[in-house]
Amino acid sequence: MRIVFMGTPDFSVTALDALIADGHEIVAVYSQPPRPAGRGKKLRPSPVQKRAEALGIEVRTPLNFKKPEDIQSFTDLSADIGIVVAYGLILPQVILDGPRLGCLNIHASLLPRWRGAAPIQRAIMAGDAETGVCIMQMEAGLDTGPVFTRETTPITVTDTAGVLHDRLAEIGGSLVCATLRNINKLNAEPQIDSDMTYAAKINKSESKIDWTRPAVEIDRQIRGLSPFPGAWTEIAGERVKLLNCVLMSGEGSVGTALDDALLIACGQGAVRLTRLQRAGKGPMDAVDFLRGFPVATGDLFVP
Repeated sequence: MRIVFMGTPDFSVTALDALIADGHEIVAVYSQPPRPAGRGKKLRPSPVQKRAEALGIEVRTPLNFKKPEDIQSFTDLSADIGIVVAYGLILPQVILDGPRLGCLNIHASLLPRWRGAAPIQRAIMAGDAETGVCIMQMEAGLDTGPVFTRETTPITVTDTAGVLHDRLAEIGGSLVCATLRNINKLNAEPQIDSDMTYAAKINKSESKIDWTRPAVEIDRQIRGLSPFPGAWTEIAGERVKLLNCVLMSGEGSVGTALDDALLIACGQGAVRLTRLQRAGKGPMDAVDFLRGFPVATGDLFVP
């Protein structure tokens, strides 16, 4: 098919590569405009833009679709279908109706559960047993369209948002290709709106660990926010990101180290921290972290 592809982050790159490998023609790629990044605040193109340019595909980066010329240039592509993956813009109906078969969205949840911006993180933080990917016909509403295909995957007790992100990206790439091969045979099923949950964007205030909460909730918080933005706590006055942990049994004063290997007492139970990151340094496994930042039994993590 002649496809116009619309996406921005790394998650979208996997789908772009899969569509090309499956023999489709990408007539143009749309992505969010380059943003200032790094210490020098130089404009940095999105992962999708970098990948598309490396492949020699035209990239367009409109701020929105309010200008008639941007709408017309989209329509002039005469695409068979649009594939949208974490693009970052709400598309007006005129854009959704531009391609012959409309636009499909690759969404990283089992719709109607976790419509919205942060479905991967929210699924882990809520303790969901499984998640997956849906290929949805796009409508003007937020993730409300009927679903053509879906594939589930379990959420294990060791999955972080980063690990699950990569697994769902691979599923999304293969699933959208399978969907396009059978698009004329598939019937999209409407979502049941009463089953909807909303995956709100992660707020910075959600990142700080409250050690008075049960260990099971803290474990989900740490894994759900890893690697970005990263849950954090204070150790000896220094802010430290917590990137992975293991649920453990243990009792003691809330927020206190129960041994010298980062077993921390919670409101109920305990977690053992297994991967951490100090400010200005890279992520470290616990054993490496402790070499430069020893934590002794009884040390208090700010609750």
